[in-house]
Amino acid sequence: MKIKVATYNIHKGVSYRSKPRVLALKQAIEAFDADLIFLQEVQGQHDRIAARFGEERHGQRHWPQGSQHEFFAGESHQSVYGLNAQYDHGHHGNALLSKHPIAKWTNTDISDHAYEARGILHSIVETPKGVVHCYVIHLGLFERSRVRQTQALIDAVNSSAPNNEPVIIAGDFNDWRNTLSAKLHKALGVVEVFDEIGAGSSLGDLVRTLARRQAAIRPARTFPSALPFFRLDRIYVRGFEVESAQVLHGPMWAKLSDHAPLVATLKLL
Repeated sequence: MKIKVATYNIHKGVSYRSKPRVLALKQAIEAFDADLIFLQEVQGQHDRIAARFGEERHGQRHWPQGSQHEFFAGESHQSVYGLNAQYDHGHHGNALLSKHPIAKWTNTDISDHAYEARGILHSIVETPKGVVHCYVIHLGLFERSRVRQTQALIDAVNSSAPNNEPVIIAGDFNDWRNTLSAKLHKALGVVEVFDEIGAGSSLGDLVRTLARRQAAIRPARTFPSALPFFRLDRIYVRGFEVESAQVLHGPMWAKLSDHAPLVATLKLL
């Protein structure tokens, strides 16, 4: 069974110039044609922007009346939302959109200090071939925080997805030096999708064997979206064969968010 997965930090649905991009983001998310969509920085509510852009003009609203995750899900997907950061005029967090039924979901607070609210959104998705555990993650900006949050993620997966059940962990890891992949692989048995695609080169494998060294794990470059340089966003999987993985970037994507989205096609084993 094939499952198409996407992950995207949508920058709360506004551009760096504070212009609403929600309508264009909905079209972009629909174009993924993905079964599971992992979203970060989703605006569950923002009264100020809603008051400014929510009125109908020329037959269109530039800001949804309800929450962004419900708006993006539409009729094709089920959606769940994990509130992380709350403030006077609204709140934002992570969300999962799924074409398959979501049997159960929980949101766990892993905030490491008062200035960054972070969480793990865990959903149990029922596919025709069995359950898949989906974890939407957005780690902190500071390395020490990420280390502690990663341990919280490891503990959460080990307790909620026992017996080596299929797992997808996706989101914005802010791990620009890529210090966490090896730890996640050792503790959970997960692999990063771009590393799996890159590991398929027979010539590269031969060179590394002769040099007696392992392949470097190099996730995709996703930030900034206009000219991606930093490797911040990831898709880690367990119990899947990775068939393809790509970064979507270019002028169109640069207008939608500061991150480029990742899309991968997986085969459930």
